[in-house]
This record gives sequence, structure tokens and C-alpha cells, in this order.
Amino acid sequence: MKKIINTTNAPAPIGPYNQAVIANGFLFLSGQVAINPATGELTQSSIVEETNQVMRNIKAVLLEAGYGFEDVVKTTIFLSDMGLFAEVNDVYGSYFETDFPARETVAVKGLPKGVNVEISMTAFKG
Repeated sequence: MKKIINTTNAPAPIGPYNQAVIANGFLFLSGQVAINPATGELTQSSIVEETNQVMRNIKAVLLEAGYGFEDVVKTTIFLSDMGLFAEVNDVYGSYFETDFPARETVAVKGLPKGVNVEISMTAFKG
């Protein structure tokens, strides 16, 4: 059995997918980019603000599903340029208190809407 998660506190999907799906205690979050859900506009004034918007979007989806960052077990970070790693890593790390999830970070040729960072996560409640 699966449950679809959607919230107006995070950007609506821009394709044929949902913000998240719960299956057997796992919460699979689709990749989030820095779209401000209140305005529908991209937040790209700096990589720090862009990453914060991504993490706020993720937090909104986690909360809608009844999960938190403490439940995240796996993260994937996609960057437009590996030179952004340190700043993105600092912002990302500030959202976790302890027991960081497993993670990979990769640089890719392009991301949706020309953004610099996209993050997806998997969380679990047993």
C-alpha cells in the first residue's frame, strides 16, 4: 500500500510525479528545487538562499507526511557545479542535528529550470 503526499507549502510538481510517496514506512521525496511555493518563482539570489529554499520545501513535505529531518536515511544532492559543494553542504548540514543520513553529491550537466541545486531524500519510520 502506498500513500501520496502533497502540500501547498512546497512547490507543486512540474511533471507527472508527486512530492512524496509513503510505502511500508519509507517516505520517498521527489527532488526539490528552489521554487518559492507562495510565489511560484525561483529563489536564486545566492547559492545559500537557493539551498535554504530547497531545504524549506523538503521540510514542508516531510512535515505534511508526519516525518522530520531526524527520520531521513538517504539523500541525493545534484549540483550544477561541484564548486558549489562547500556552501550547499554548510546549509544542508544546518538542517540536521545528529545521525546524518547516507548521501551522495553529484555534479550534473543541467537541472530543471536552470537551477544550481536539487535535493531528494528518503526517510523511514519503523
